[in-house]
Amino acid sequence: MTRGKSTTATTQSPSRGWVSFVGSGPGDPGLLTVRAVDLLEQADVVVTEVPEHESLVRSLLGLPEPVATDDTEPAETAGPEIVDGGFGEDGQPLTHAARAKVVVKHAKKGARVVRLMTGDPFLYASGPEEAQACVKAGIAFEIVPGVSSVSAVPAYAGIPLTTKDNREVAVVTCGEKVDWSQYADRRTLVLLSAVGMIGDISKALVEAGRSPQTPVAMTRVGTTTEQATVTSTLEHIAADARTARMAPPAVTVIGDVVDLRETLSWFETKPLFGWRVLVPRTKEQAGTLSQRLRGYGAVPEEVPTISVEPPRNPLQMDKAIRGLVEGRYEWIAFTSVNAVKAVREKFEEYGLDARAFSGLKIAAVGDKTAQAIAAWGLRADLVPSGEQSAAGLLEDWPEYDEVLDPINRVFLPRADIATENLVAGLIDLGWECDDVTAYRTVRATPPPAPTRDAIKTGKFDAVVFTSSSTVRNLVGIAGKPHPSTIIAVIGPATAKTAEEHGLRVDVLSPKPDVEELVDALADFGAARRLSMLEAGQPVTKPSERKPSARRKVRAE
Repeated sequence: MTRGKSTTATTQSPSRGWVSFVGSGPGDPGLLTVRAVDLLEQADVVVTEVPEHESLVRSLLGLPEPVATDDTEPAETAGPEIVDGGFGEDGQPLTHAARAKVVVKHAKKGARVVRLMTGDPFLYASGPEEAQACVKAGIAFEIVPGVSSVSAVPAYAGIPLTTKDNREVAVVTCGEKVDWSQYADRRTLVLLSAVGMIGDISKALVEAGRSPQTPVAMTRVGTTTEQATVTSTLEHIAADARTARMAPPAVTVIGDVVDLRETLSWFETKPLFGWRVLVPRTKEQAGTLSQRLRGYGAVPEEVPTISVEPPRNPLQMDKAIRGLVEGRYEWIAFTSVNAVKAVREKFEEYGLDARAFSGLKIAAVGDKTAQAIAAWGLRADLVPSGEQSAAGLLEDWPEYDEVLDPINRVFLPRADIATENLVAGLIDLGWECDDVTAYRTVRATPPPAPTRDAIKTGKFDAVVFTSSSTVRNLVGIAGKPHPSTIIAVIGPATAKTAEEHGLRVDVLSPKPDVEELVDALADFGAARRLSMLEAGQPVTKPSERKPSARRKVRAE
């Protein structure tokens, strides 16, 4: 277990504890309710049910993974105490009664307890028994329903459980004592825990009067990017499930509604479904990109290749900030979000705010940088109308005019590895430039050995490069991606660097924007999938199939 803020709360709180039985849904963290998230943020103690719950809570609350300080105890971290409710200290699975005792024990100390349960607490779960234990102990509780696998997994498989022609559904938890003769009609059947007995179940249903040709679908680990579905008939599902190596947890649907999957399958047909995508970026910048990748069904894996550090000599930056406040500059030009962040941090260090920019013109190299400026309460006066780059910025930059421009100096806070093209271009336009190192980009430490091996052996389906430095640093710390891995880059300069390192570029973003880059990769994945279907081939991921030829694709 992990000890955190609850240590104080549970010993000092004078009030009686409270238990919230919260449904976590079937697997996709996006299916958590707003109320569930709110309660987890307020919790002193979270009692989990399955191993995945701890990482879910940590990810949701932005908590670091626990780091052991000796052979037995992890270091204390912020956040709720996370208690394993699945297994006891002896490593054996806890019974409903034993789990209820754990919940009540913490609540009696005055803690706000979240009992996190798979699916819905009151549907095929131990919620009723544990809630009754709270009643017996005089502990107040609430129920926060969750999305049940009964409905969610078929929905993610593209199978509606009811239609206008069939409104009846029966849910069966499979066991030795089920009387299958009562399910011989046309209603839809949803079977839980049926994987190991599907042959016997199918035989019993056919003997009861169901047609051997009745459609059947079996979906394992539904709502996650590992989801896999087998469609068959009662006559053949046992053999087909064995061939597909279906294993629990799985939900089985029997009935005519299964045929609708052919047209309604939406999750497993996402353009990057199940793709393992390497994201070599700074940790701070990976969030937006990874979130968009997940939206297309991918599994992003962030591998920091760059660390953003302060300049070795901060005096030059300090002098430039003083000059800005004193009115030394006509313009300030931001060439990255990191540059905005570096200047903003200096302002905060000196106790300054956005008012110091009064009378100063602001240029941004692109829309993302302009958004970072806007988040500071400022507005960029100049953003390239064409290509969002230093060259595009120069295309729109006005020449110095002695009459219109009282000051001829530009403040350019930048990275230590930035090119000199912008400075040279500004000088040609008559401006003087204070080219100041605002931050340094340094190579990160190499990723763990399994990640390096995955990069070199083609276990990643794609890698997205967002700058030339990410190319250089990834190759430097982990080696070149395997030839089967799809290479997606944010712009021509990054493409050139990739090719110089022996990488063949497959996807080139139409604009230097991470969202456009992910969209372009998704377009590539969709076209690749369609090509396989039209050729009558099974849809596979790049890591599963080694293509003989690859060609560059530009998103239109």
